Amino acid sequence: MIYVFKTSVKLKKEVRGLKPHLNELLRQAKWNFDLEDCDKILRIDSETEICKTIIKLLQDKGFDCEELSD
Repeated sequence: MIYVFKTSVKLKKEVRGLKPHLNELLRQAKWNFDLEDCDKILRIDSETEICKTIIKLLQDKGFDCEELSD
């Protein structure tokens, strides 16, 4: 399933800071940020339900994060 989140991540260095945490949580998933998008999209392709975990991780790291619906 593809999950899409609107975030406040703006810089590539912020993505690099989040990378080890996302890789740890999402071992079997693919993820990427689209920093060109106005909503600074984080897309995750995961078989498991990860919404609450991802939102909490980003909020704990000081970023806004909310899931976007279809």
